[in-house]
Amino acid sequence: MKLLRHGPSGAEKPGLVDTDGVIRDLSAHLNDLDGAALSDASIDKLRNLETSGLPVIDSNTRLGPCVAHVGKLICVGLNYSDHAAESGLEVPPEPVLFFKATSSIVGANDSIELPKGSVSTDWEVELAIVIGKDGKYIDESDALQHIAGFCVVHDVSERDFQINRSGQWVKGKSADTFGPMGPWMVTRDEIPDPQALSMYLDVNGEAKQRGSTSTMVYQVPFLVSYISQFMSLQAGDVISTGTPPGVGLGMKPPQYLKAGDEVTLGIEGLGDQRQRVVAYS
Repeated sequence: MKLLRHGPSGAEKPGLVDTDGVIRDLSAHLNDLDGAALSDASIDKLRNLETSGLPVIDSNTRLGPCVAHVGKLICVGLNYSDHAAESGLEVPPEPVLFFKATSSIVGANDSIELPKGSVSTDWEVELAIVIGKDGKYIDESDALQHIAGFCVVHDVSERDFQINRSGQWVKGKSADTFGPMGPWMVTRDEIPDPQALSMYLDVNGEAKQRGSTSTMVYQVPFLVSYISQFMSLQAGDVISTGTPPGVGLGMKPPQYLKAGDEVTLGIEGLGDQRQRVVAYS
């Protein structure tokens, strides 16, 4: 099942994509697509709805972030060995964790705004895990039971802020609009193997990233278990699992986004995103 949020920013309503690809409204059955709606029991109720009777939403309607009120947006760095190599860094002996501010989260097709003073805003297509069940000290064998589904996250990154401005990576990861999420969350039953998904990202129609989740160093069940050793995970938290090679930082010379660029990206089975890059105003 594909679950989404539609409507103007700050006033999104829950919805789904039916088997014919039609977007339908879920407002009569759900307040929002947040942590409380992501349990197995809640998703099972939605799965049993007669979708043909749900209101149809115009296909041109804006899609918001597919998860509302995200508690934590946890990111995994250098989780593809070839991406680590292009960054001139070693594969870490344990997952590198950092946070993106939840205020960076926007809809899948909203604009990316270059932050004031940006000189090196970069792109990163990533598979994201949406947590549906609270837990801590989760066994790897139980990890999948804590996952509601998966979605695409664009981990936009300002490299000068990230690398040259001291401290942790969060400075370069957290600008407003730096976390496009969606277009929808696909429930875990429809993604039987999250480690077998092709990924892509293009800038102005030119291929930049091509990869597969099969080359992740630390895979989905391990990441859920590992992260839960350091913090509890709550329904509605999102884990962005790293990016394959092809980022602007790794090119010779480096290439970065500029106002007017168009970025398209997606992951097999999870949908596509399209963003226009705009200058700070």
